[in-house]
Amino acid sequence: MATAETPSSISVWLSALRPKTLGTSLCPVLVGATVARVDGVFAWSPVLAALAGALFLQIASNLANDLFDGLRGTDGATRVGPRRAVGSGLVSPRAMTVALVASLALAALPAAWLALHAGLAFAAIGVVGAVCAVGYTAPPISLAYRGLGDLFVFAFFGPLAVAGTRAACDGAWTIPAIVCGVGPGAIAVCLLATNNLRDEVGDWASGKRTIVVRFGAGAVRGLVRACVTAAIAVPVVAAVALGLPRGIMLASLVAALLGGFATGGGFAAARMATSDETFGVRLAVFGLLLYAYGVAFAVGSLFDWGTR
Repeated sequence: MATAETPSSISVWLSALRPKTLGTSLCPVLVGATVARVDGVFAWSPVLAALAGALFLQIASNLANDLFDGLRGTDGATRVGPRRAVGSGLVSPRAMTVALVASLALAALPAAWLALHAGLAFAAIGVVGAVCAVGYTAPPISLAYRGLGDLFVFAFFGPLAVAGTRAACDGAWTIPAIVCGVGPGAIAVCLLATNNLRDEVGDWASGKRTIVVRFGAGAVRGLVRACVTAAIAVPVVAAVALGLPRGIMLASLVAALLGGFATGGGFAAARMATSDETFGVRLAVFGLLLYAYGVAFAVGSLFDWGTR
């Protein structure tokens, strides 16, 4: 029987999937699908394939993070925040490895389908995405330990994911899709950077050289605020300068409200480790923003008071 000290297997595995982060996959696909609809090329099959590929790559990255951080001792008993499955001994490294391989295999299926139907670029994206998802924490690449994890997250769950979803429909990689991808990518960086702020002390001790460890908490808080600003600005630029429906600026309003909440109220405080509950709320708000931003962009695109 599961207790507070020994949670059930289902809850452990659900926690390992990190459902609050999965909006990182959904948001860019919603935005890319919206651009495809506005362009008149939307098709369900390639969009769903793009969503499945992005989702399983995100899950693979989360599981790899749990596995390799656990093996390195980064997620030990002194960790701030939720317990990790391998680091806390709730899941064996072998079981986590099996789950990781399964998620990568599932990600390969939609990537292969897209490569056959929309171009070989999707095969390359699938391979590079899988390598980076595992290499996010796995040696010898260890992107997160080199302070490069934020760049990977921005690229793969921002412009590449949005433009890729749009291209999946008819093979065309377009400037508006790439520009619109900056918004989801920026919010994904907010989520990751805030998580790294929370883990600053433990990452210092374990040698995990995240951008917080490299450049300091103040610089990273500034980065988060800049990313929120970018997420607000992108729909405005896309509507005014690139001719997308003006209604997509509903996403700007959502980003201003939720992003402002997540970066307000003492966000500039010196240390994160002393306020795990506060940072838990901020992480939850950024996770919600990923979902809400994509939905607002898609719904808003149905309304326009200008011409395309």
